[in-house]
Amino acid sequence: MDHDRRSFGELVAEGAAVPTDGWDFSWFEGRATEERPPWRYAESAARRLGGARAALDIQTGGGEVLDFALGAAPRRPRLLAATEGWPPNVARATARLAPRGVVVVAAPEDAPLPFAADTFDLVVSRHPVSPHWAEIARVLRPGGTYFAQHVGPGSCGELVEHFLGPRPEHRGDARRPDLERAAAEAAGLEVADLRAQRLRMEFHDVAAVVHFLRKVIWMVPDFTAEAYADRLRAVHERIRADGSFVTHSTRHLFDARKPPARA
Repeated sequence: MDHDRRSFGELVAEGAAVPTDGWDFSWFEGRATEERPPWRYAESAARRLGGARAALDIQTGGGEVLDFALGAAPRRPRLLAATEGWPPNVARATARLAPRGVVVVAAPEDAPLPFAADTFDLVVSRHPVSPHWAEIARVLRPGGTYFAQHVGPGSCGELVEHFLGPRPEHRGDARRPDLERAAAEAAGLEVADLRAQRLRMEFHDVAAVVHFLRKVIWMVPDFTAEAYADRLRAVHERIRADGSFVTHSTRHLFDARKPPARA
């Protein structure tokens, strides 16, 4: 690949210049790979959407995943809404999803959901920053379902430790599936299915690492290419020697239900 023969400085400059809005990761094609979970979230979400009357996508990003799922769904819900907290993504999601009849609402990630109680029979989300279980339970209709793919604890741990050093084991990490299950149940939801996977990721050039850390800002919160130039050069040299920098993501699938109303 042409970018493999370019200098460290050229690759870092390219990774630093790529726009980071939205959750379209197509730029990484040929430069990074990530193993996918066996449950195939987007396709599964499409089937769920096909059976829903009113659906909400929480923290939709640029709307890419919901757009795909709606395109693959056998039918669309009559009521469709999505939330997003980052203004550039709100505009991007609105442009992408409005033709599919989705109302995109600007809502901070840590704010209450701007919808009435018992509105949706399906709530979906792919990689929410932090699920607000009480709010999810509130907006679901009795018998409604929360179906989502979450980022698990220690995701990309090898990459993060390369930049920040050894991380202490966070036994209280709120992203742990067992702790998220307990939080969902405390909000009144019944967890029907919870599956976790550890998945191989490979970066094939340092530009991809730079762009990834700029895009997924919680991995190395103070990341800039200038501040971490030495660590980036070490990544560059490892890729030249080994062919890739290997790390692992963690993902888990949530399928939870709000109990039906009592007669």
